[in-house]
Amino acid sequence: MVKVLQYGEGNFLRTFVDAYFDTLCDEGGEYEVNIVKPITFGTLERFEKQNNKYHIVLRGVEKGEAVENVKAINVLSAVIDPFACPEKYYALAKDEELKIIVSNTTEAGICYNGEDKFDGFETITYPAKLTKFLYTRYEAGLDGVYLMPVELIDNNANELKKCVDQYIELWNLPEAFKKWNDEKNFYCNTLVDRIVSGYPRDEQTKAHLEELIGKKDELVSIGEPFGLWAVEKKGDIAKYVKEGVHNIEVVLTDNIGYYKKRKVRVLNGSHTNLVPAGLMLGAETVYDCMNDKKLSAFVDNALKEEIIPFVSDDIAATTAFADSVKERFMNPYLNHQLISISLNSISKWRARVLPSFKDYYAKYGKVPQYLTIGFAYLMALYSKVEKKGDQYTVQLANREVRLQDDLPYLEYFAAKKPVGGFMADKKIWGEDLTQYAGFYDLVSSYVEEIKKGKVLI
Repeated sequence: MVKVLQYGEGNFLRTFVDAYFDTLCDEGGEYEVNIVKPITFGTLERFEKQNNKYHIVLRGVEKGEAVENVKAINVLSAVIDPFACPEKYYALAKDEELKIIVSNTTEAGICYNGEDKFDGFETITYPAKLTKFLYTRYEAGLDGVYLMPVELIDNNANELKKCVDQYIELWNLPEAFKKWNDEKNFYCNTLVDRIVSGYPRDEQTKAHLEELIGKKDELVSIGEPFGLWAVEKKGDIAKYVKEGVHNIEVVLTDNIGYYKKRKVRVLNGSHTNLVPAGLMLGAETVYDCMNDKKLSAFVDNALKEEIIPFVSDDIAATTAFADSVKERFMNPYLNHQLISISLNSISKWRARVLPSFKDYYAKYGKVPQYLTIGFAYLMALYSKVEKKGDQYTVQLANREVRLQDDLPYLEYFAAKKPVGGFMADKKIWGEDLTQYAGFYDLVSSYVEEIKKGKVLI
């Protein structure tokens, strides 16, 4: 038995990682996934109600034909709330059959906080929680594991290990533990690619999926047929992670950087640059945007002029990938909600768009037109934030939506503080964005124009 610990119970992991390991079981393998809820927010009631079983529906177009493939997912062994049941959580650390740890805590999740205490748990970061988990495993005298984070940051596993090393130092943990972590655990950088729209929001789709599945499923998640998981090849990982197409295509590679850069900049970067403009112009889904001439042209122009040229020297290959991405954006089944993609937009912009922005600026000595407009729409969207109870909402032209991001960011804009101060905060962006010549002036003027109802694209 190969046991997998999965930090995160969200739609993406369940429609990607769990679908992969479930397929390996269908093919004769023995895998078991144990989900751990990484934050206090949310409930596991639906998992308990359905005995940890659910379905995914992969909807799209293959060879010109519409497809809707239903797959039952039975690979989940347990879904654990470590805040309520810490003993179950740490029991996994002492399980010899545990071989793989996967996580998806968003781009903001892999971070270090020097104020975290070893005897804390609820308020400490994910890497801090992981360090305590690994220390428990070390004390049990067990071998290491393969850590495969899927957070969309460059060198995600390297960054995760860097955080764990910092906590080992902060908490004065034994040198022998540090040596064990260095030598016995394999931190494998990864790249994941599958568009997942998650649980359907409209009643018509819910009813259709219930008919497809044959019963009601409160955990059902919609994704596209395409799936790619590129994993850095280390140690004996090939014994546990099988290459080839197993619901998703898995590649073990020594060149993870190429896959990462291409996907994050072209697919995710396009998403992040599009979403604020799409929301403010009345679109609800990516499909809506791609069927709007202005928004579709906005995506095309940003890709052609400001993203594709800086991915690799092989412009033709990157363009071909971008064309396939646009076809995936046109998938009518996904119902990929813009507001869902907007989760943690600030850290997403830094990870997904800023690198292309900087490359363009370095080459031409000026800010890129379309990425600047996209950022201006982002700032305009956040500038509309209002606090209502414990939620932060934005009133759009056609509806009210809830924004979810780091609390300090939402509080900043809810207090109606200036955009310039936010752009200049190095803690947020890793640098002062107002130092790019003309960037602040353009963004400031664009935001004012957007507030007056002008369409910039």
